[in-house]
Amino acid sequence: MTGQLNKKSRQTATLAGGCFWCIESAFNMVKGIITTKSGYMGGQSEAPTYKDVCTANTGHAEVVQLAFDSQVISFREILDIFFTLHNPTQLNRQGDDVGTQYRSEIFTHDTEQHQIAEQIIKEMGQDQLFDYPIVTRVSRVVTFHSGEDYHQDYFKNNSENQYCQAIVSPKLAKFRKVFVGKLK
Repeated sequence: MTGQLNKKSRQTATLAGGCFWCIESAFNMVKGIITTKSGYMGGQSEAPTYKDVCTANTGHAEVVQLAFDSQVISFREILDIFFTLHNPTQLNRQGDDVGTQYRSEIFTHDTEQHQIAEQIIKEMGQDQLFDYPIVTRVSRVVTFHSGEDYHQDYFKNNSENQYCQAIVSPKLAKFRKVFVGKLK
């Protein structure tokens, strides 16, 4: 049936690349992305909250979990976008956002994703695309904890917020120019 997503082509990707508001906002514009959900992954707390995660004591990263149609966009294409949305050479930070919750990490959902993530990082290193070594970790997916409701579609709902104006808006403007052919 045309326009219907079959179960096999619906896949999940989970990415940590600094503040989840930027990552979520950009991927919401991409063809083939079905849903985005901001949340937390990779820590010790069984019920992390934004306040807890911001202390950098829980071990969680701010992540965005994407449901995507692999017939429209591949996992590799998602990673190509991911690596342009943040600086994968900054350890436990993105610009002025500092702490382990802002780390660069790809949480893989299967062996194929794991291999693709490791391969693309290796290729970028060999091609010396960045001035410094890539510090992005590749880890197996663990429990995803959904962020609070007010974090979902944060930029869309709070575009006048100072942080959004200073950080998110310029990133999204650059993103739109680079990926114009991938936008919904």
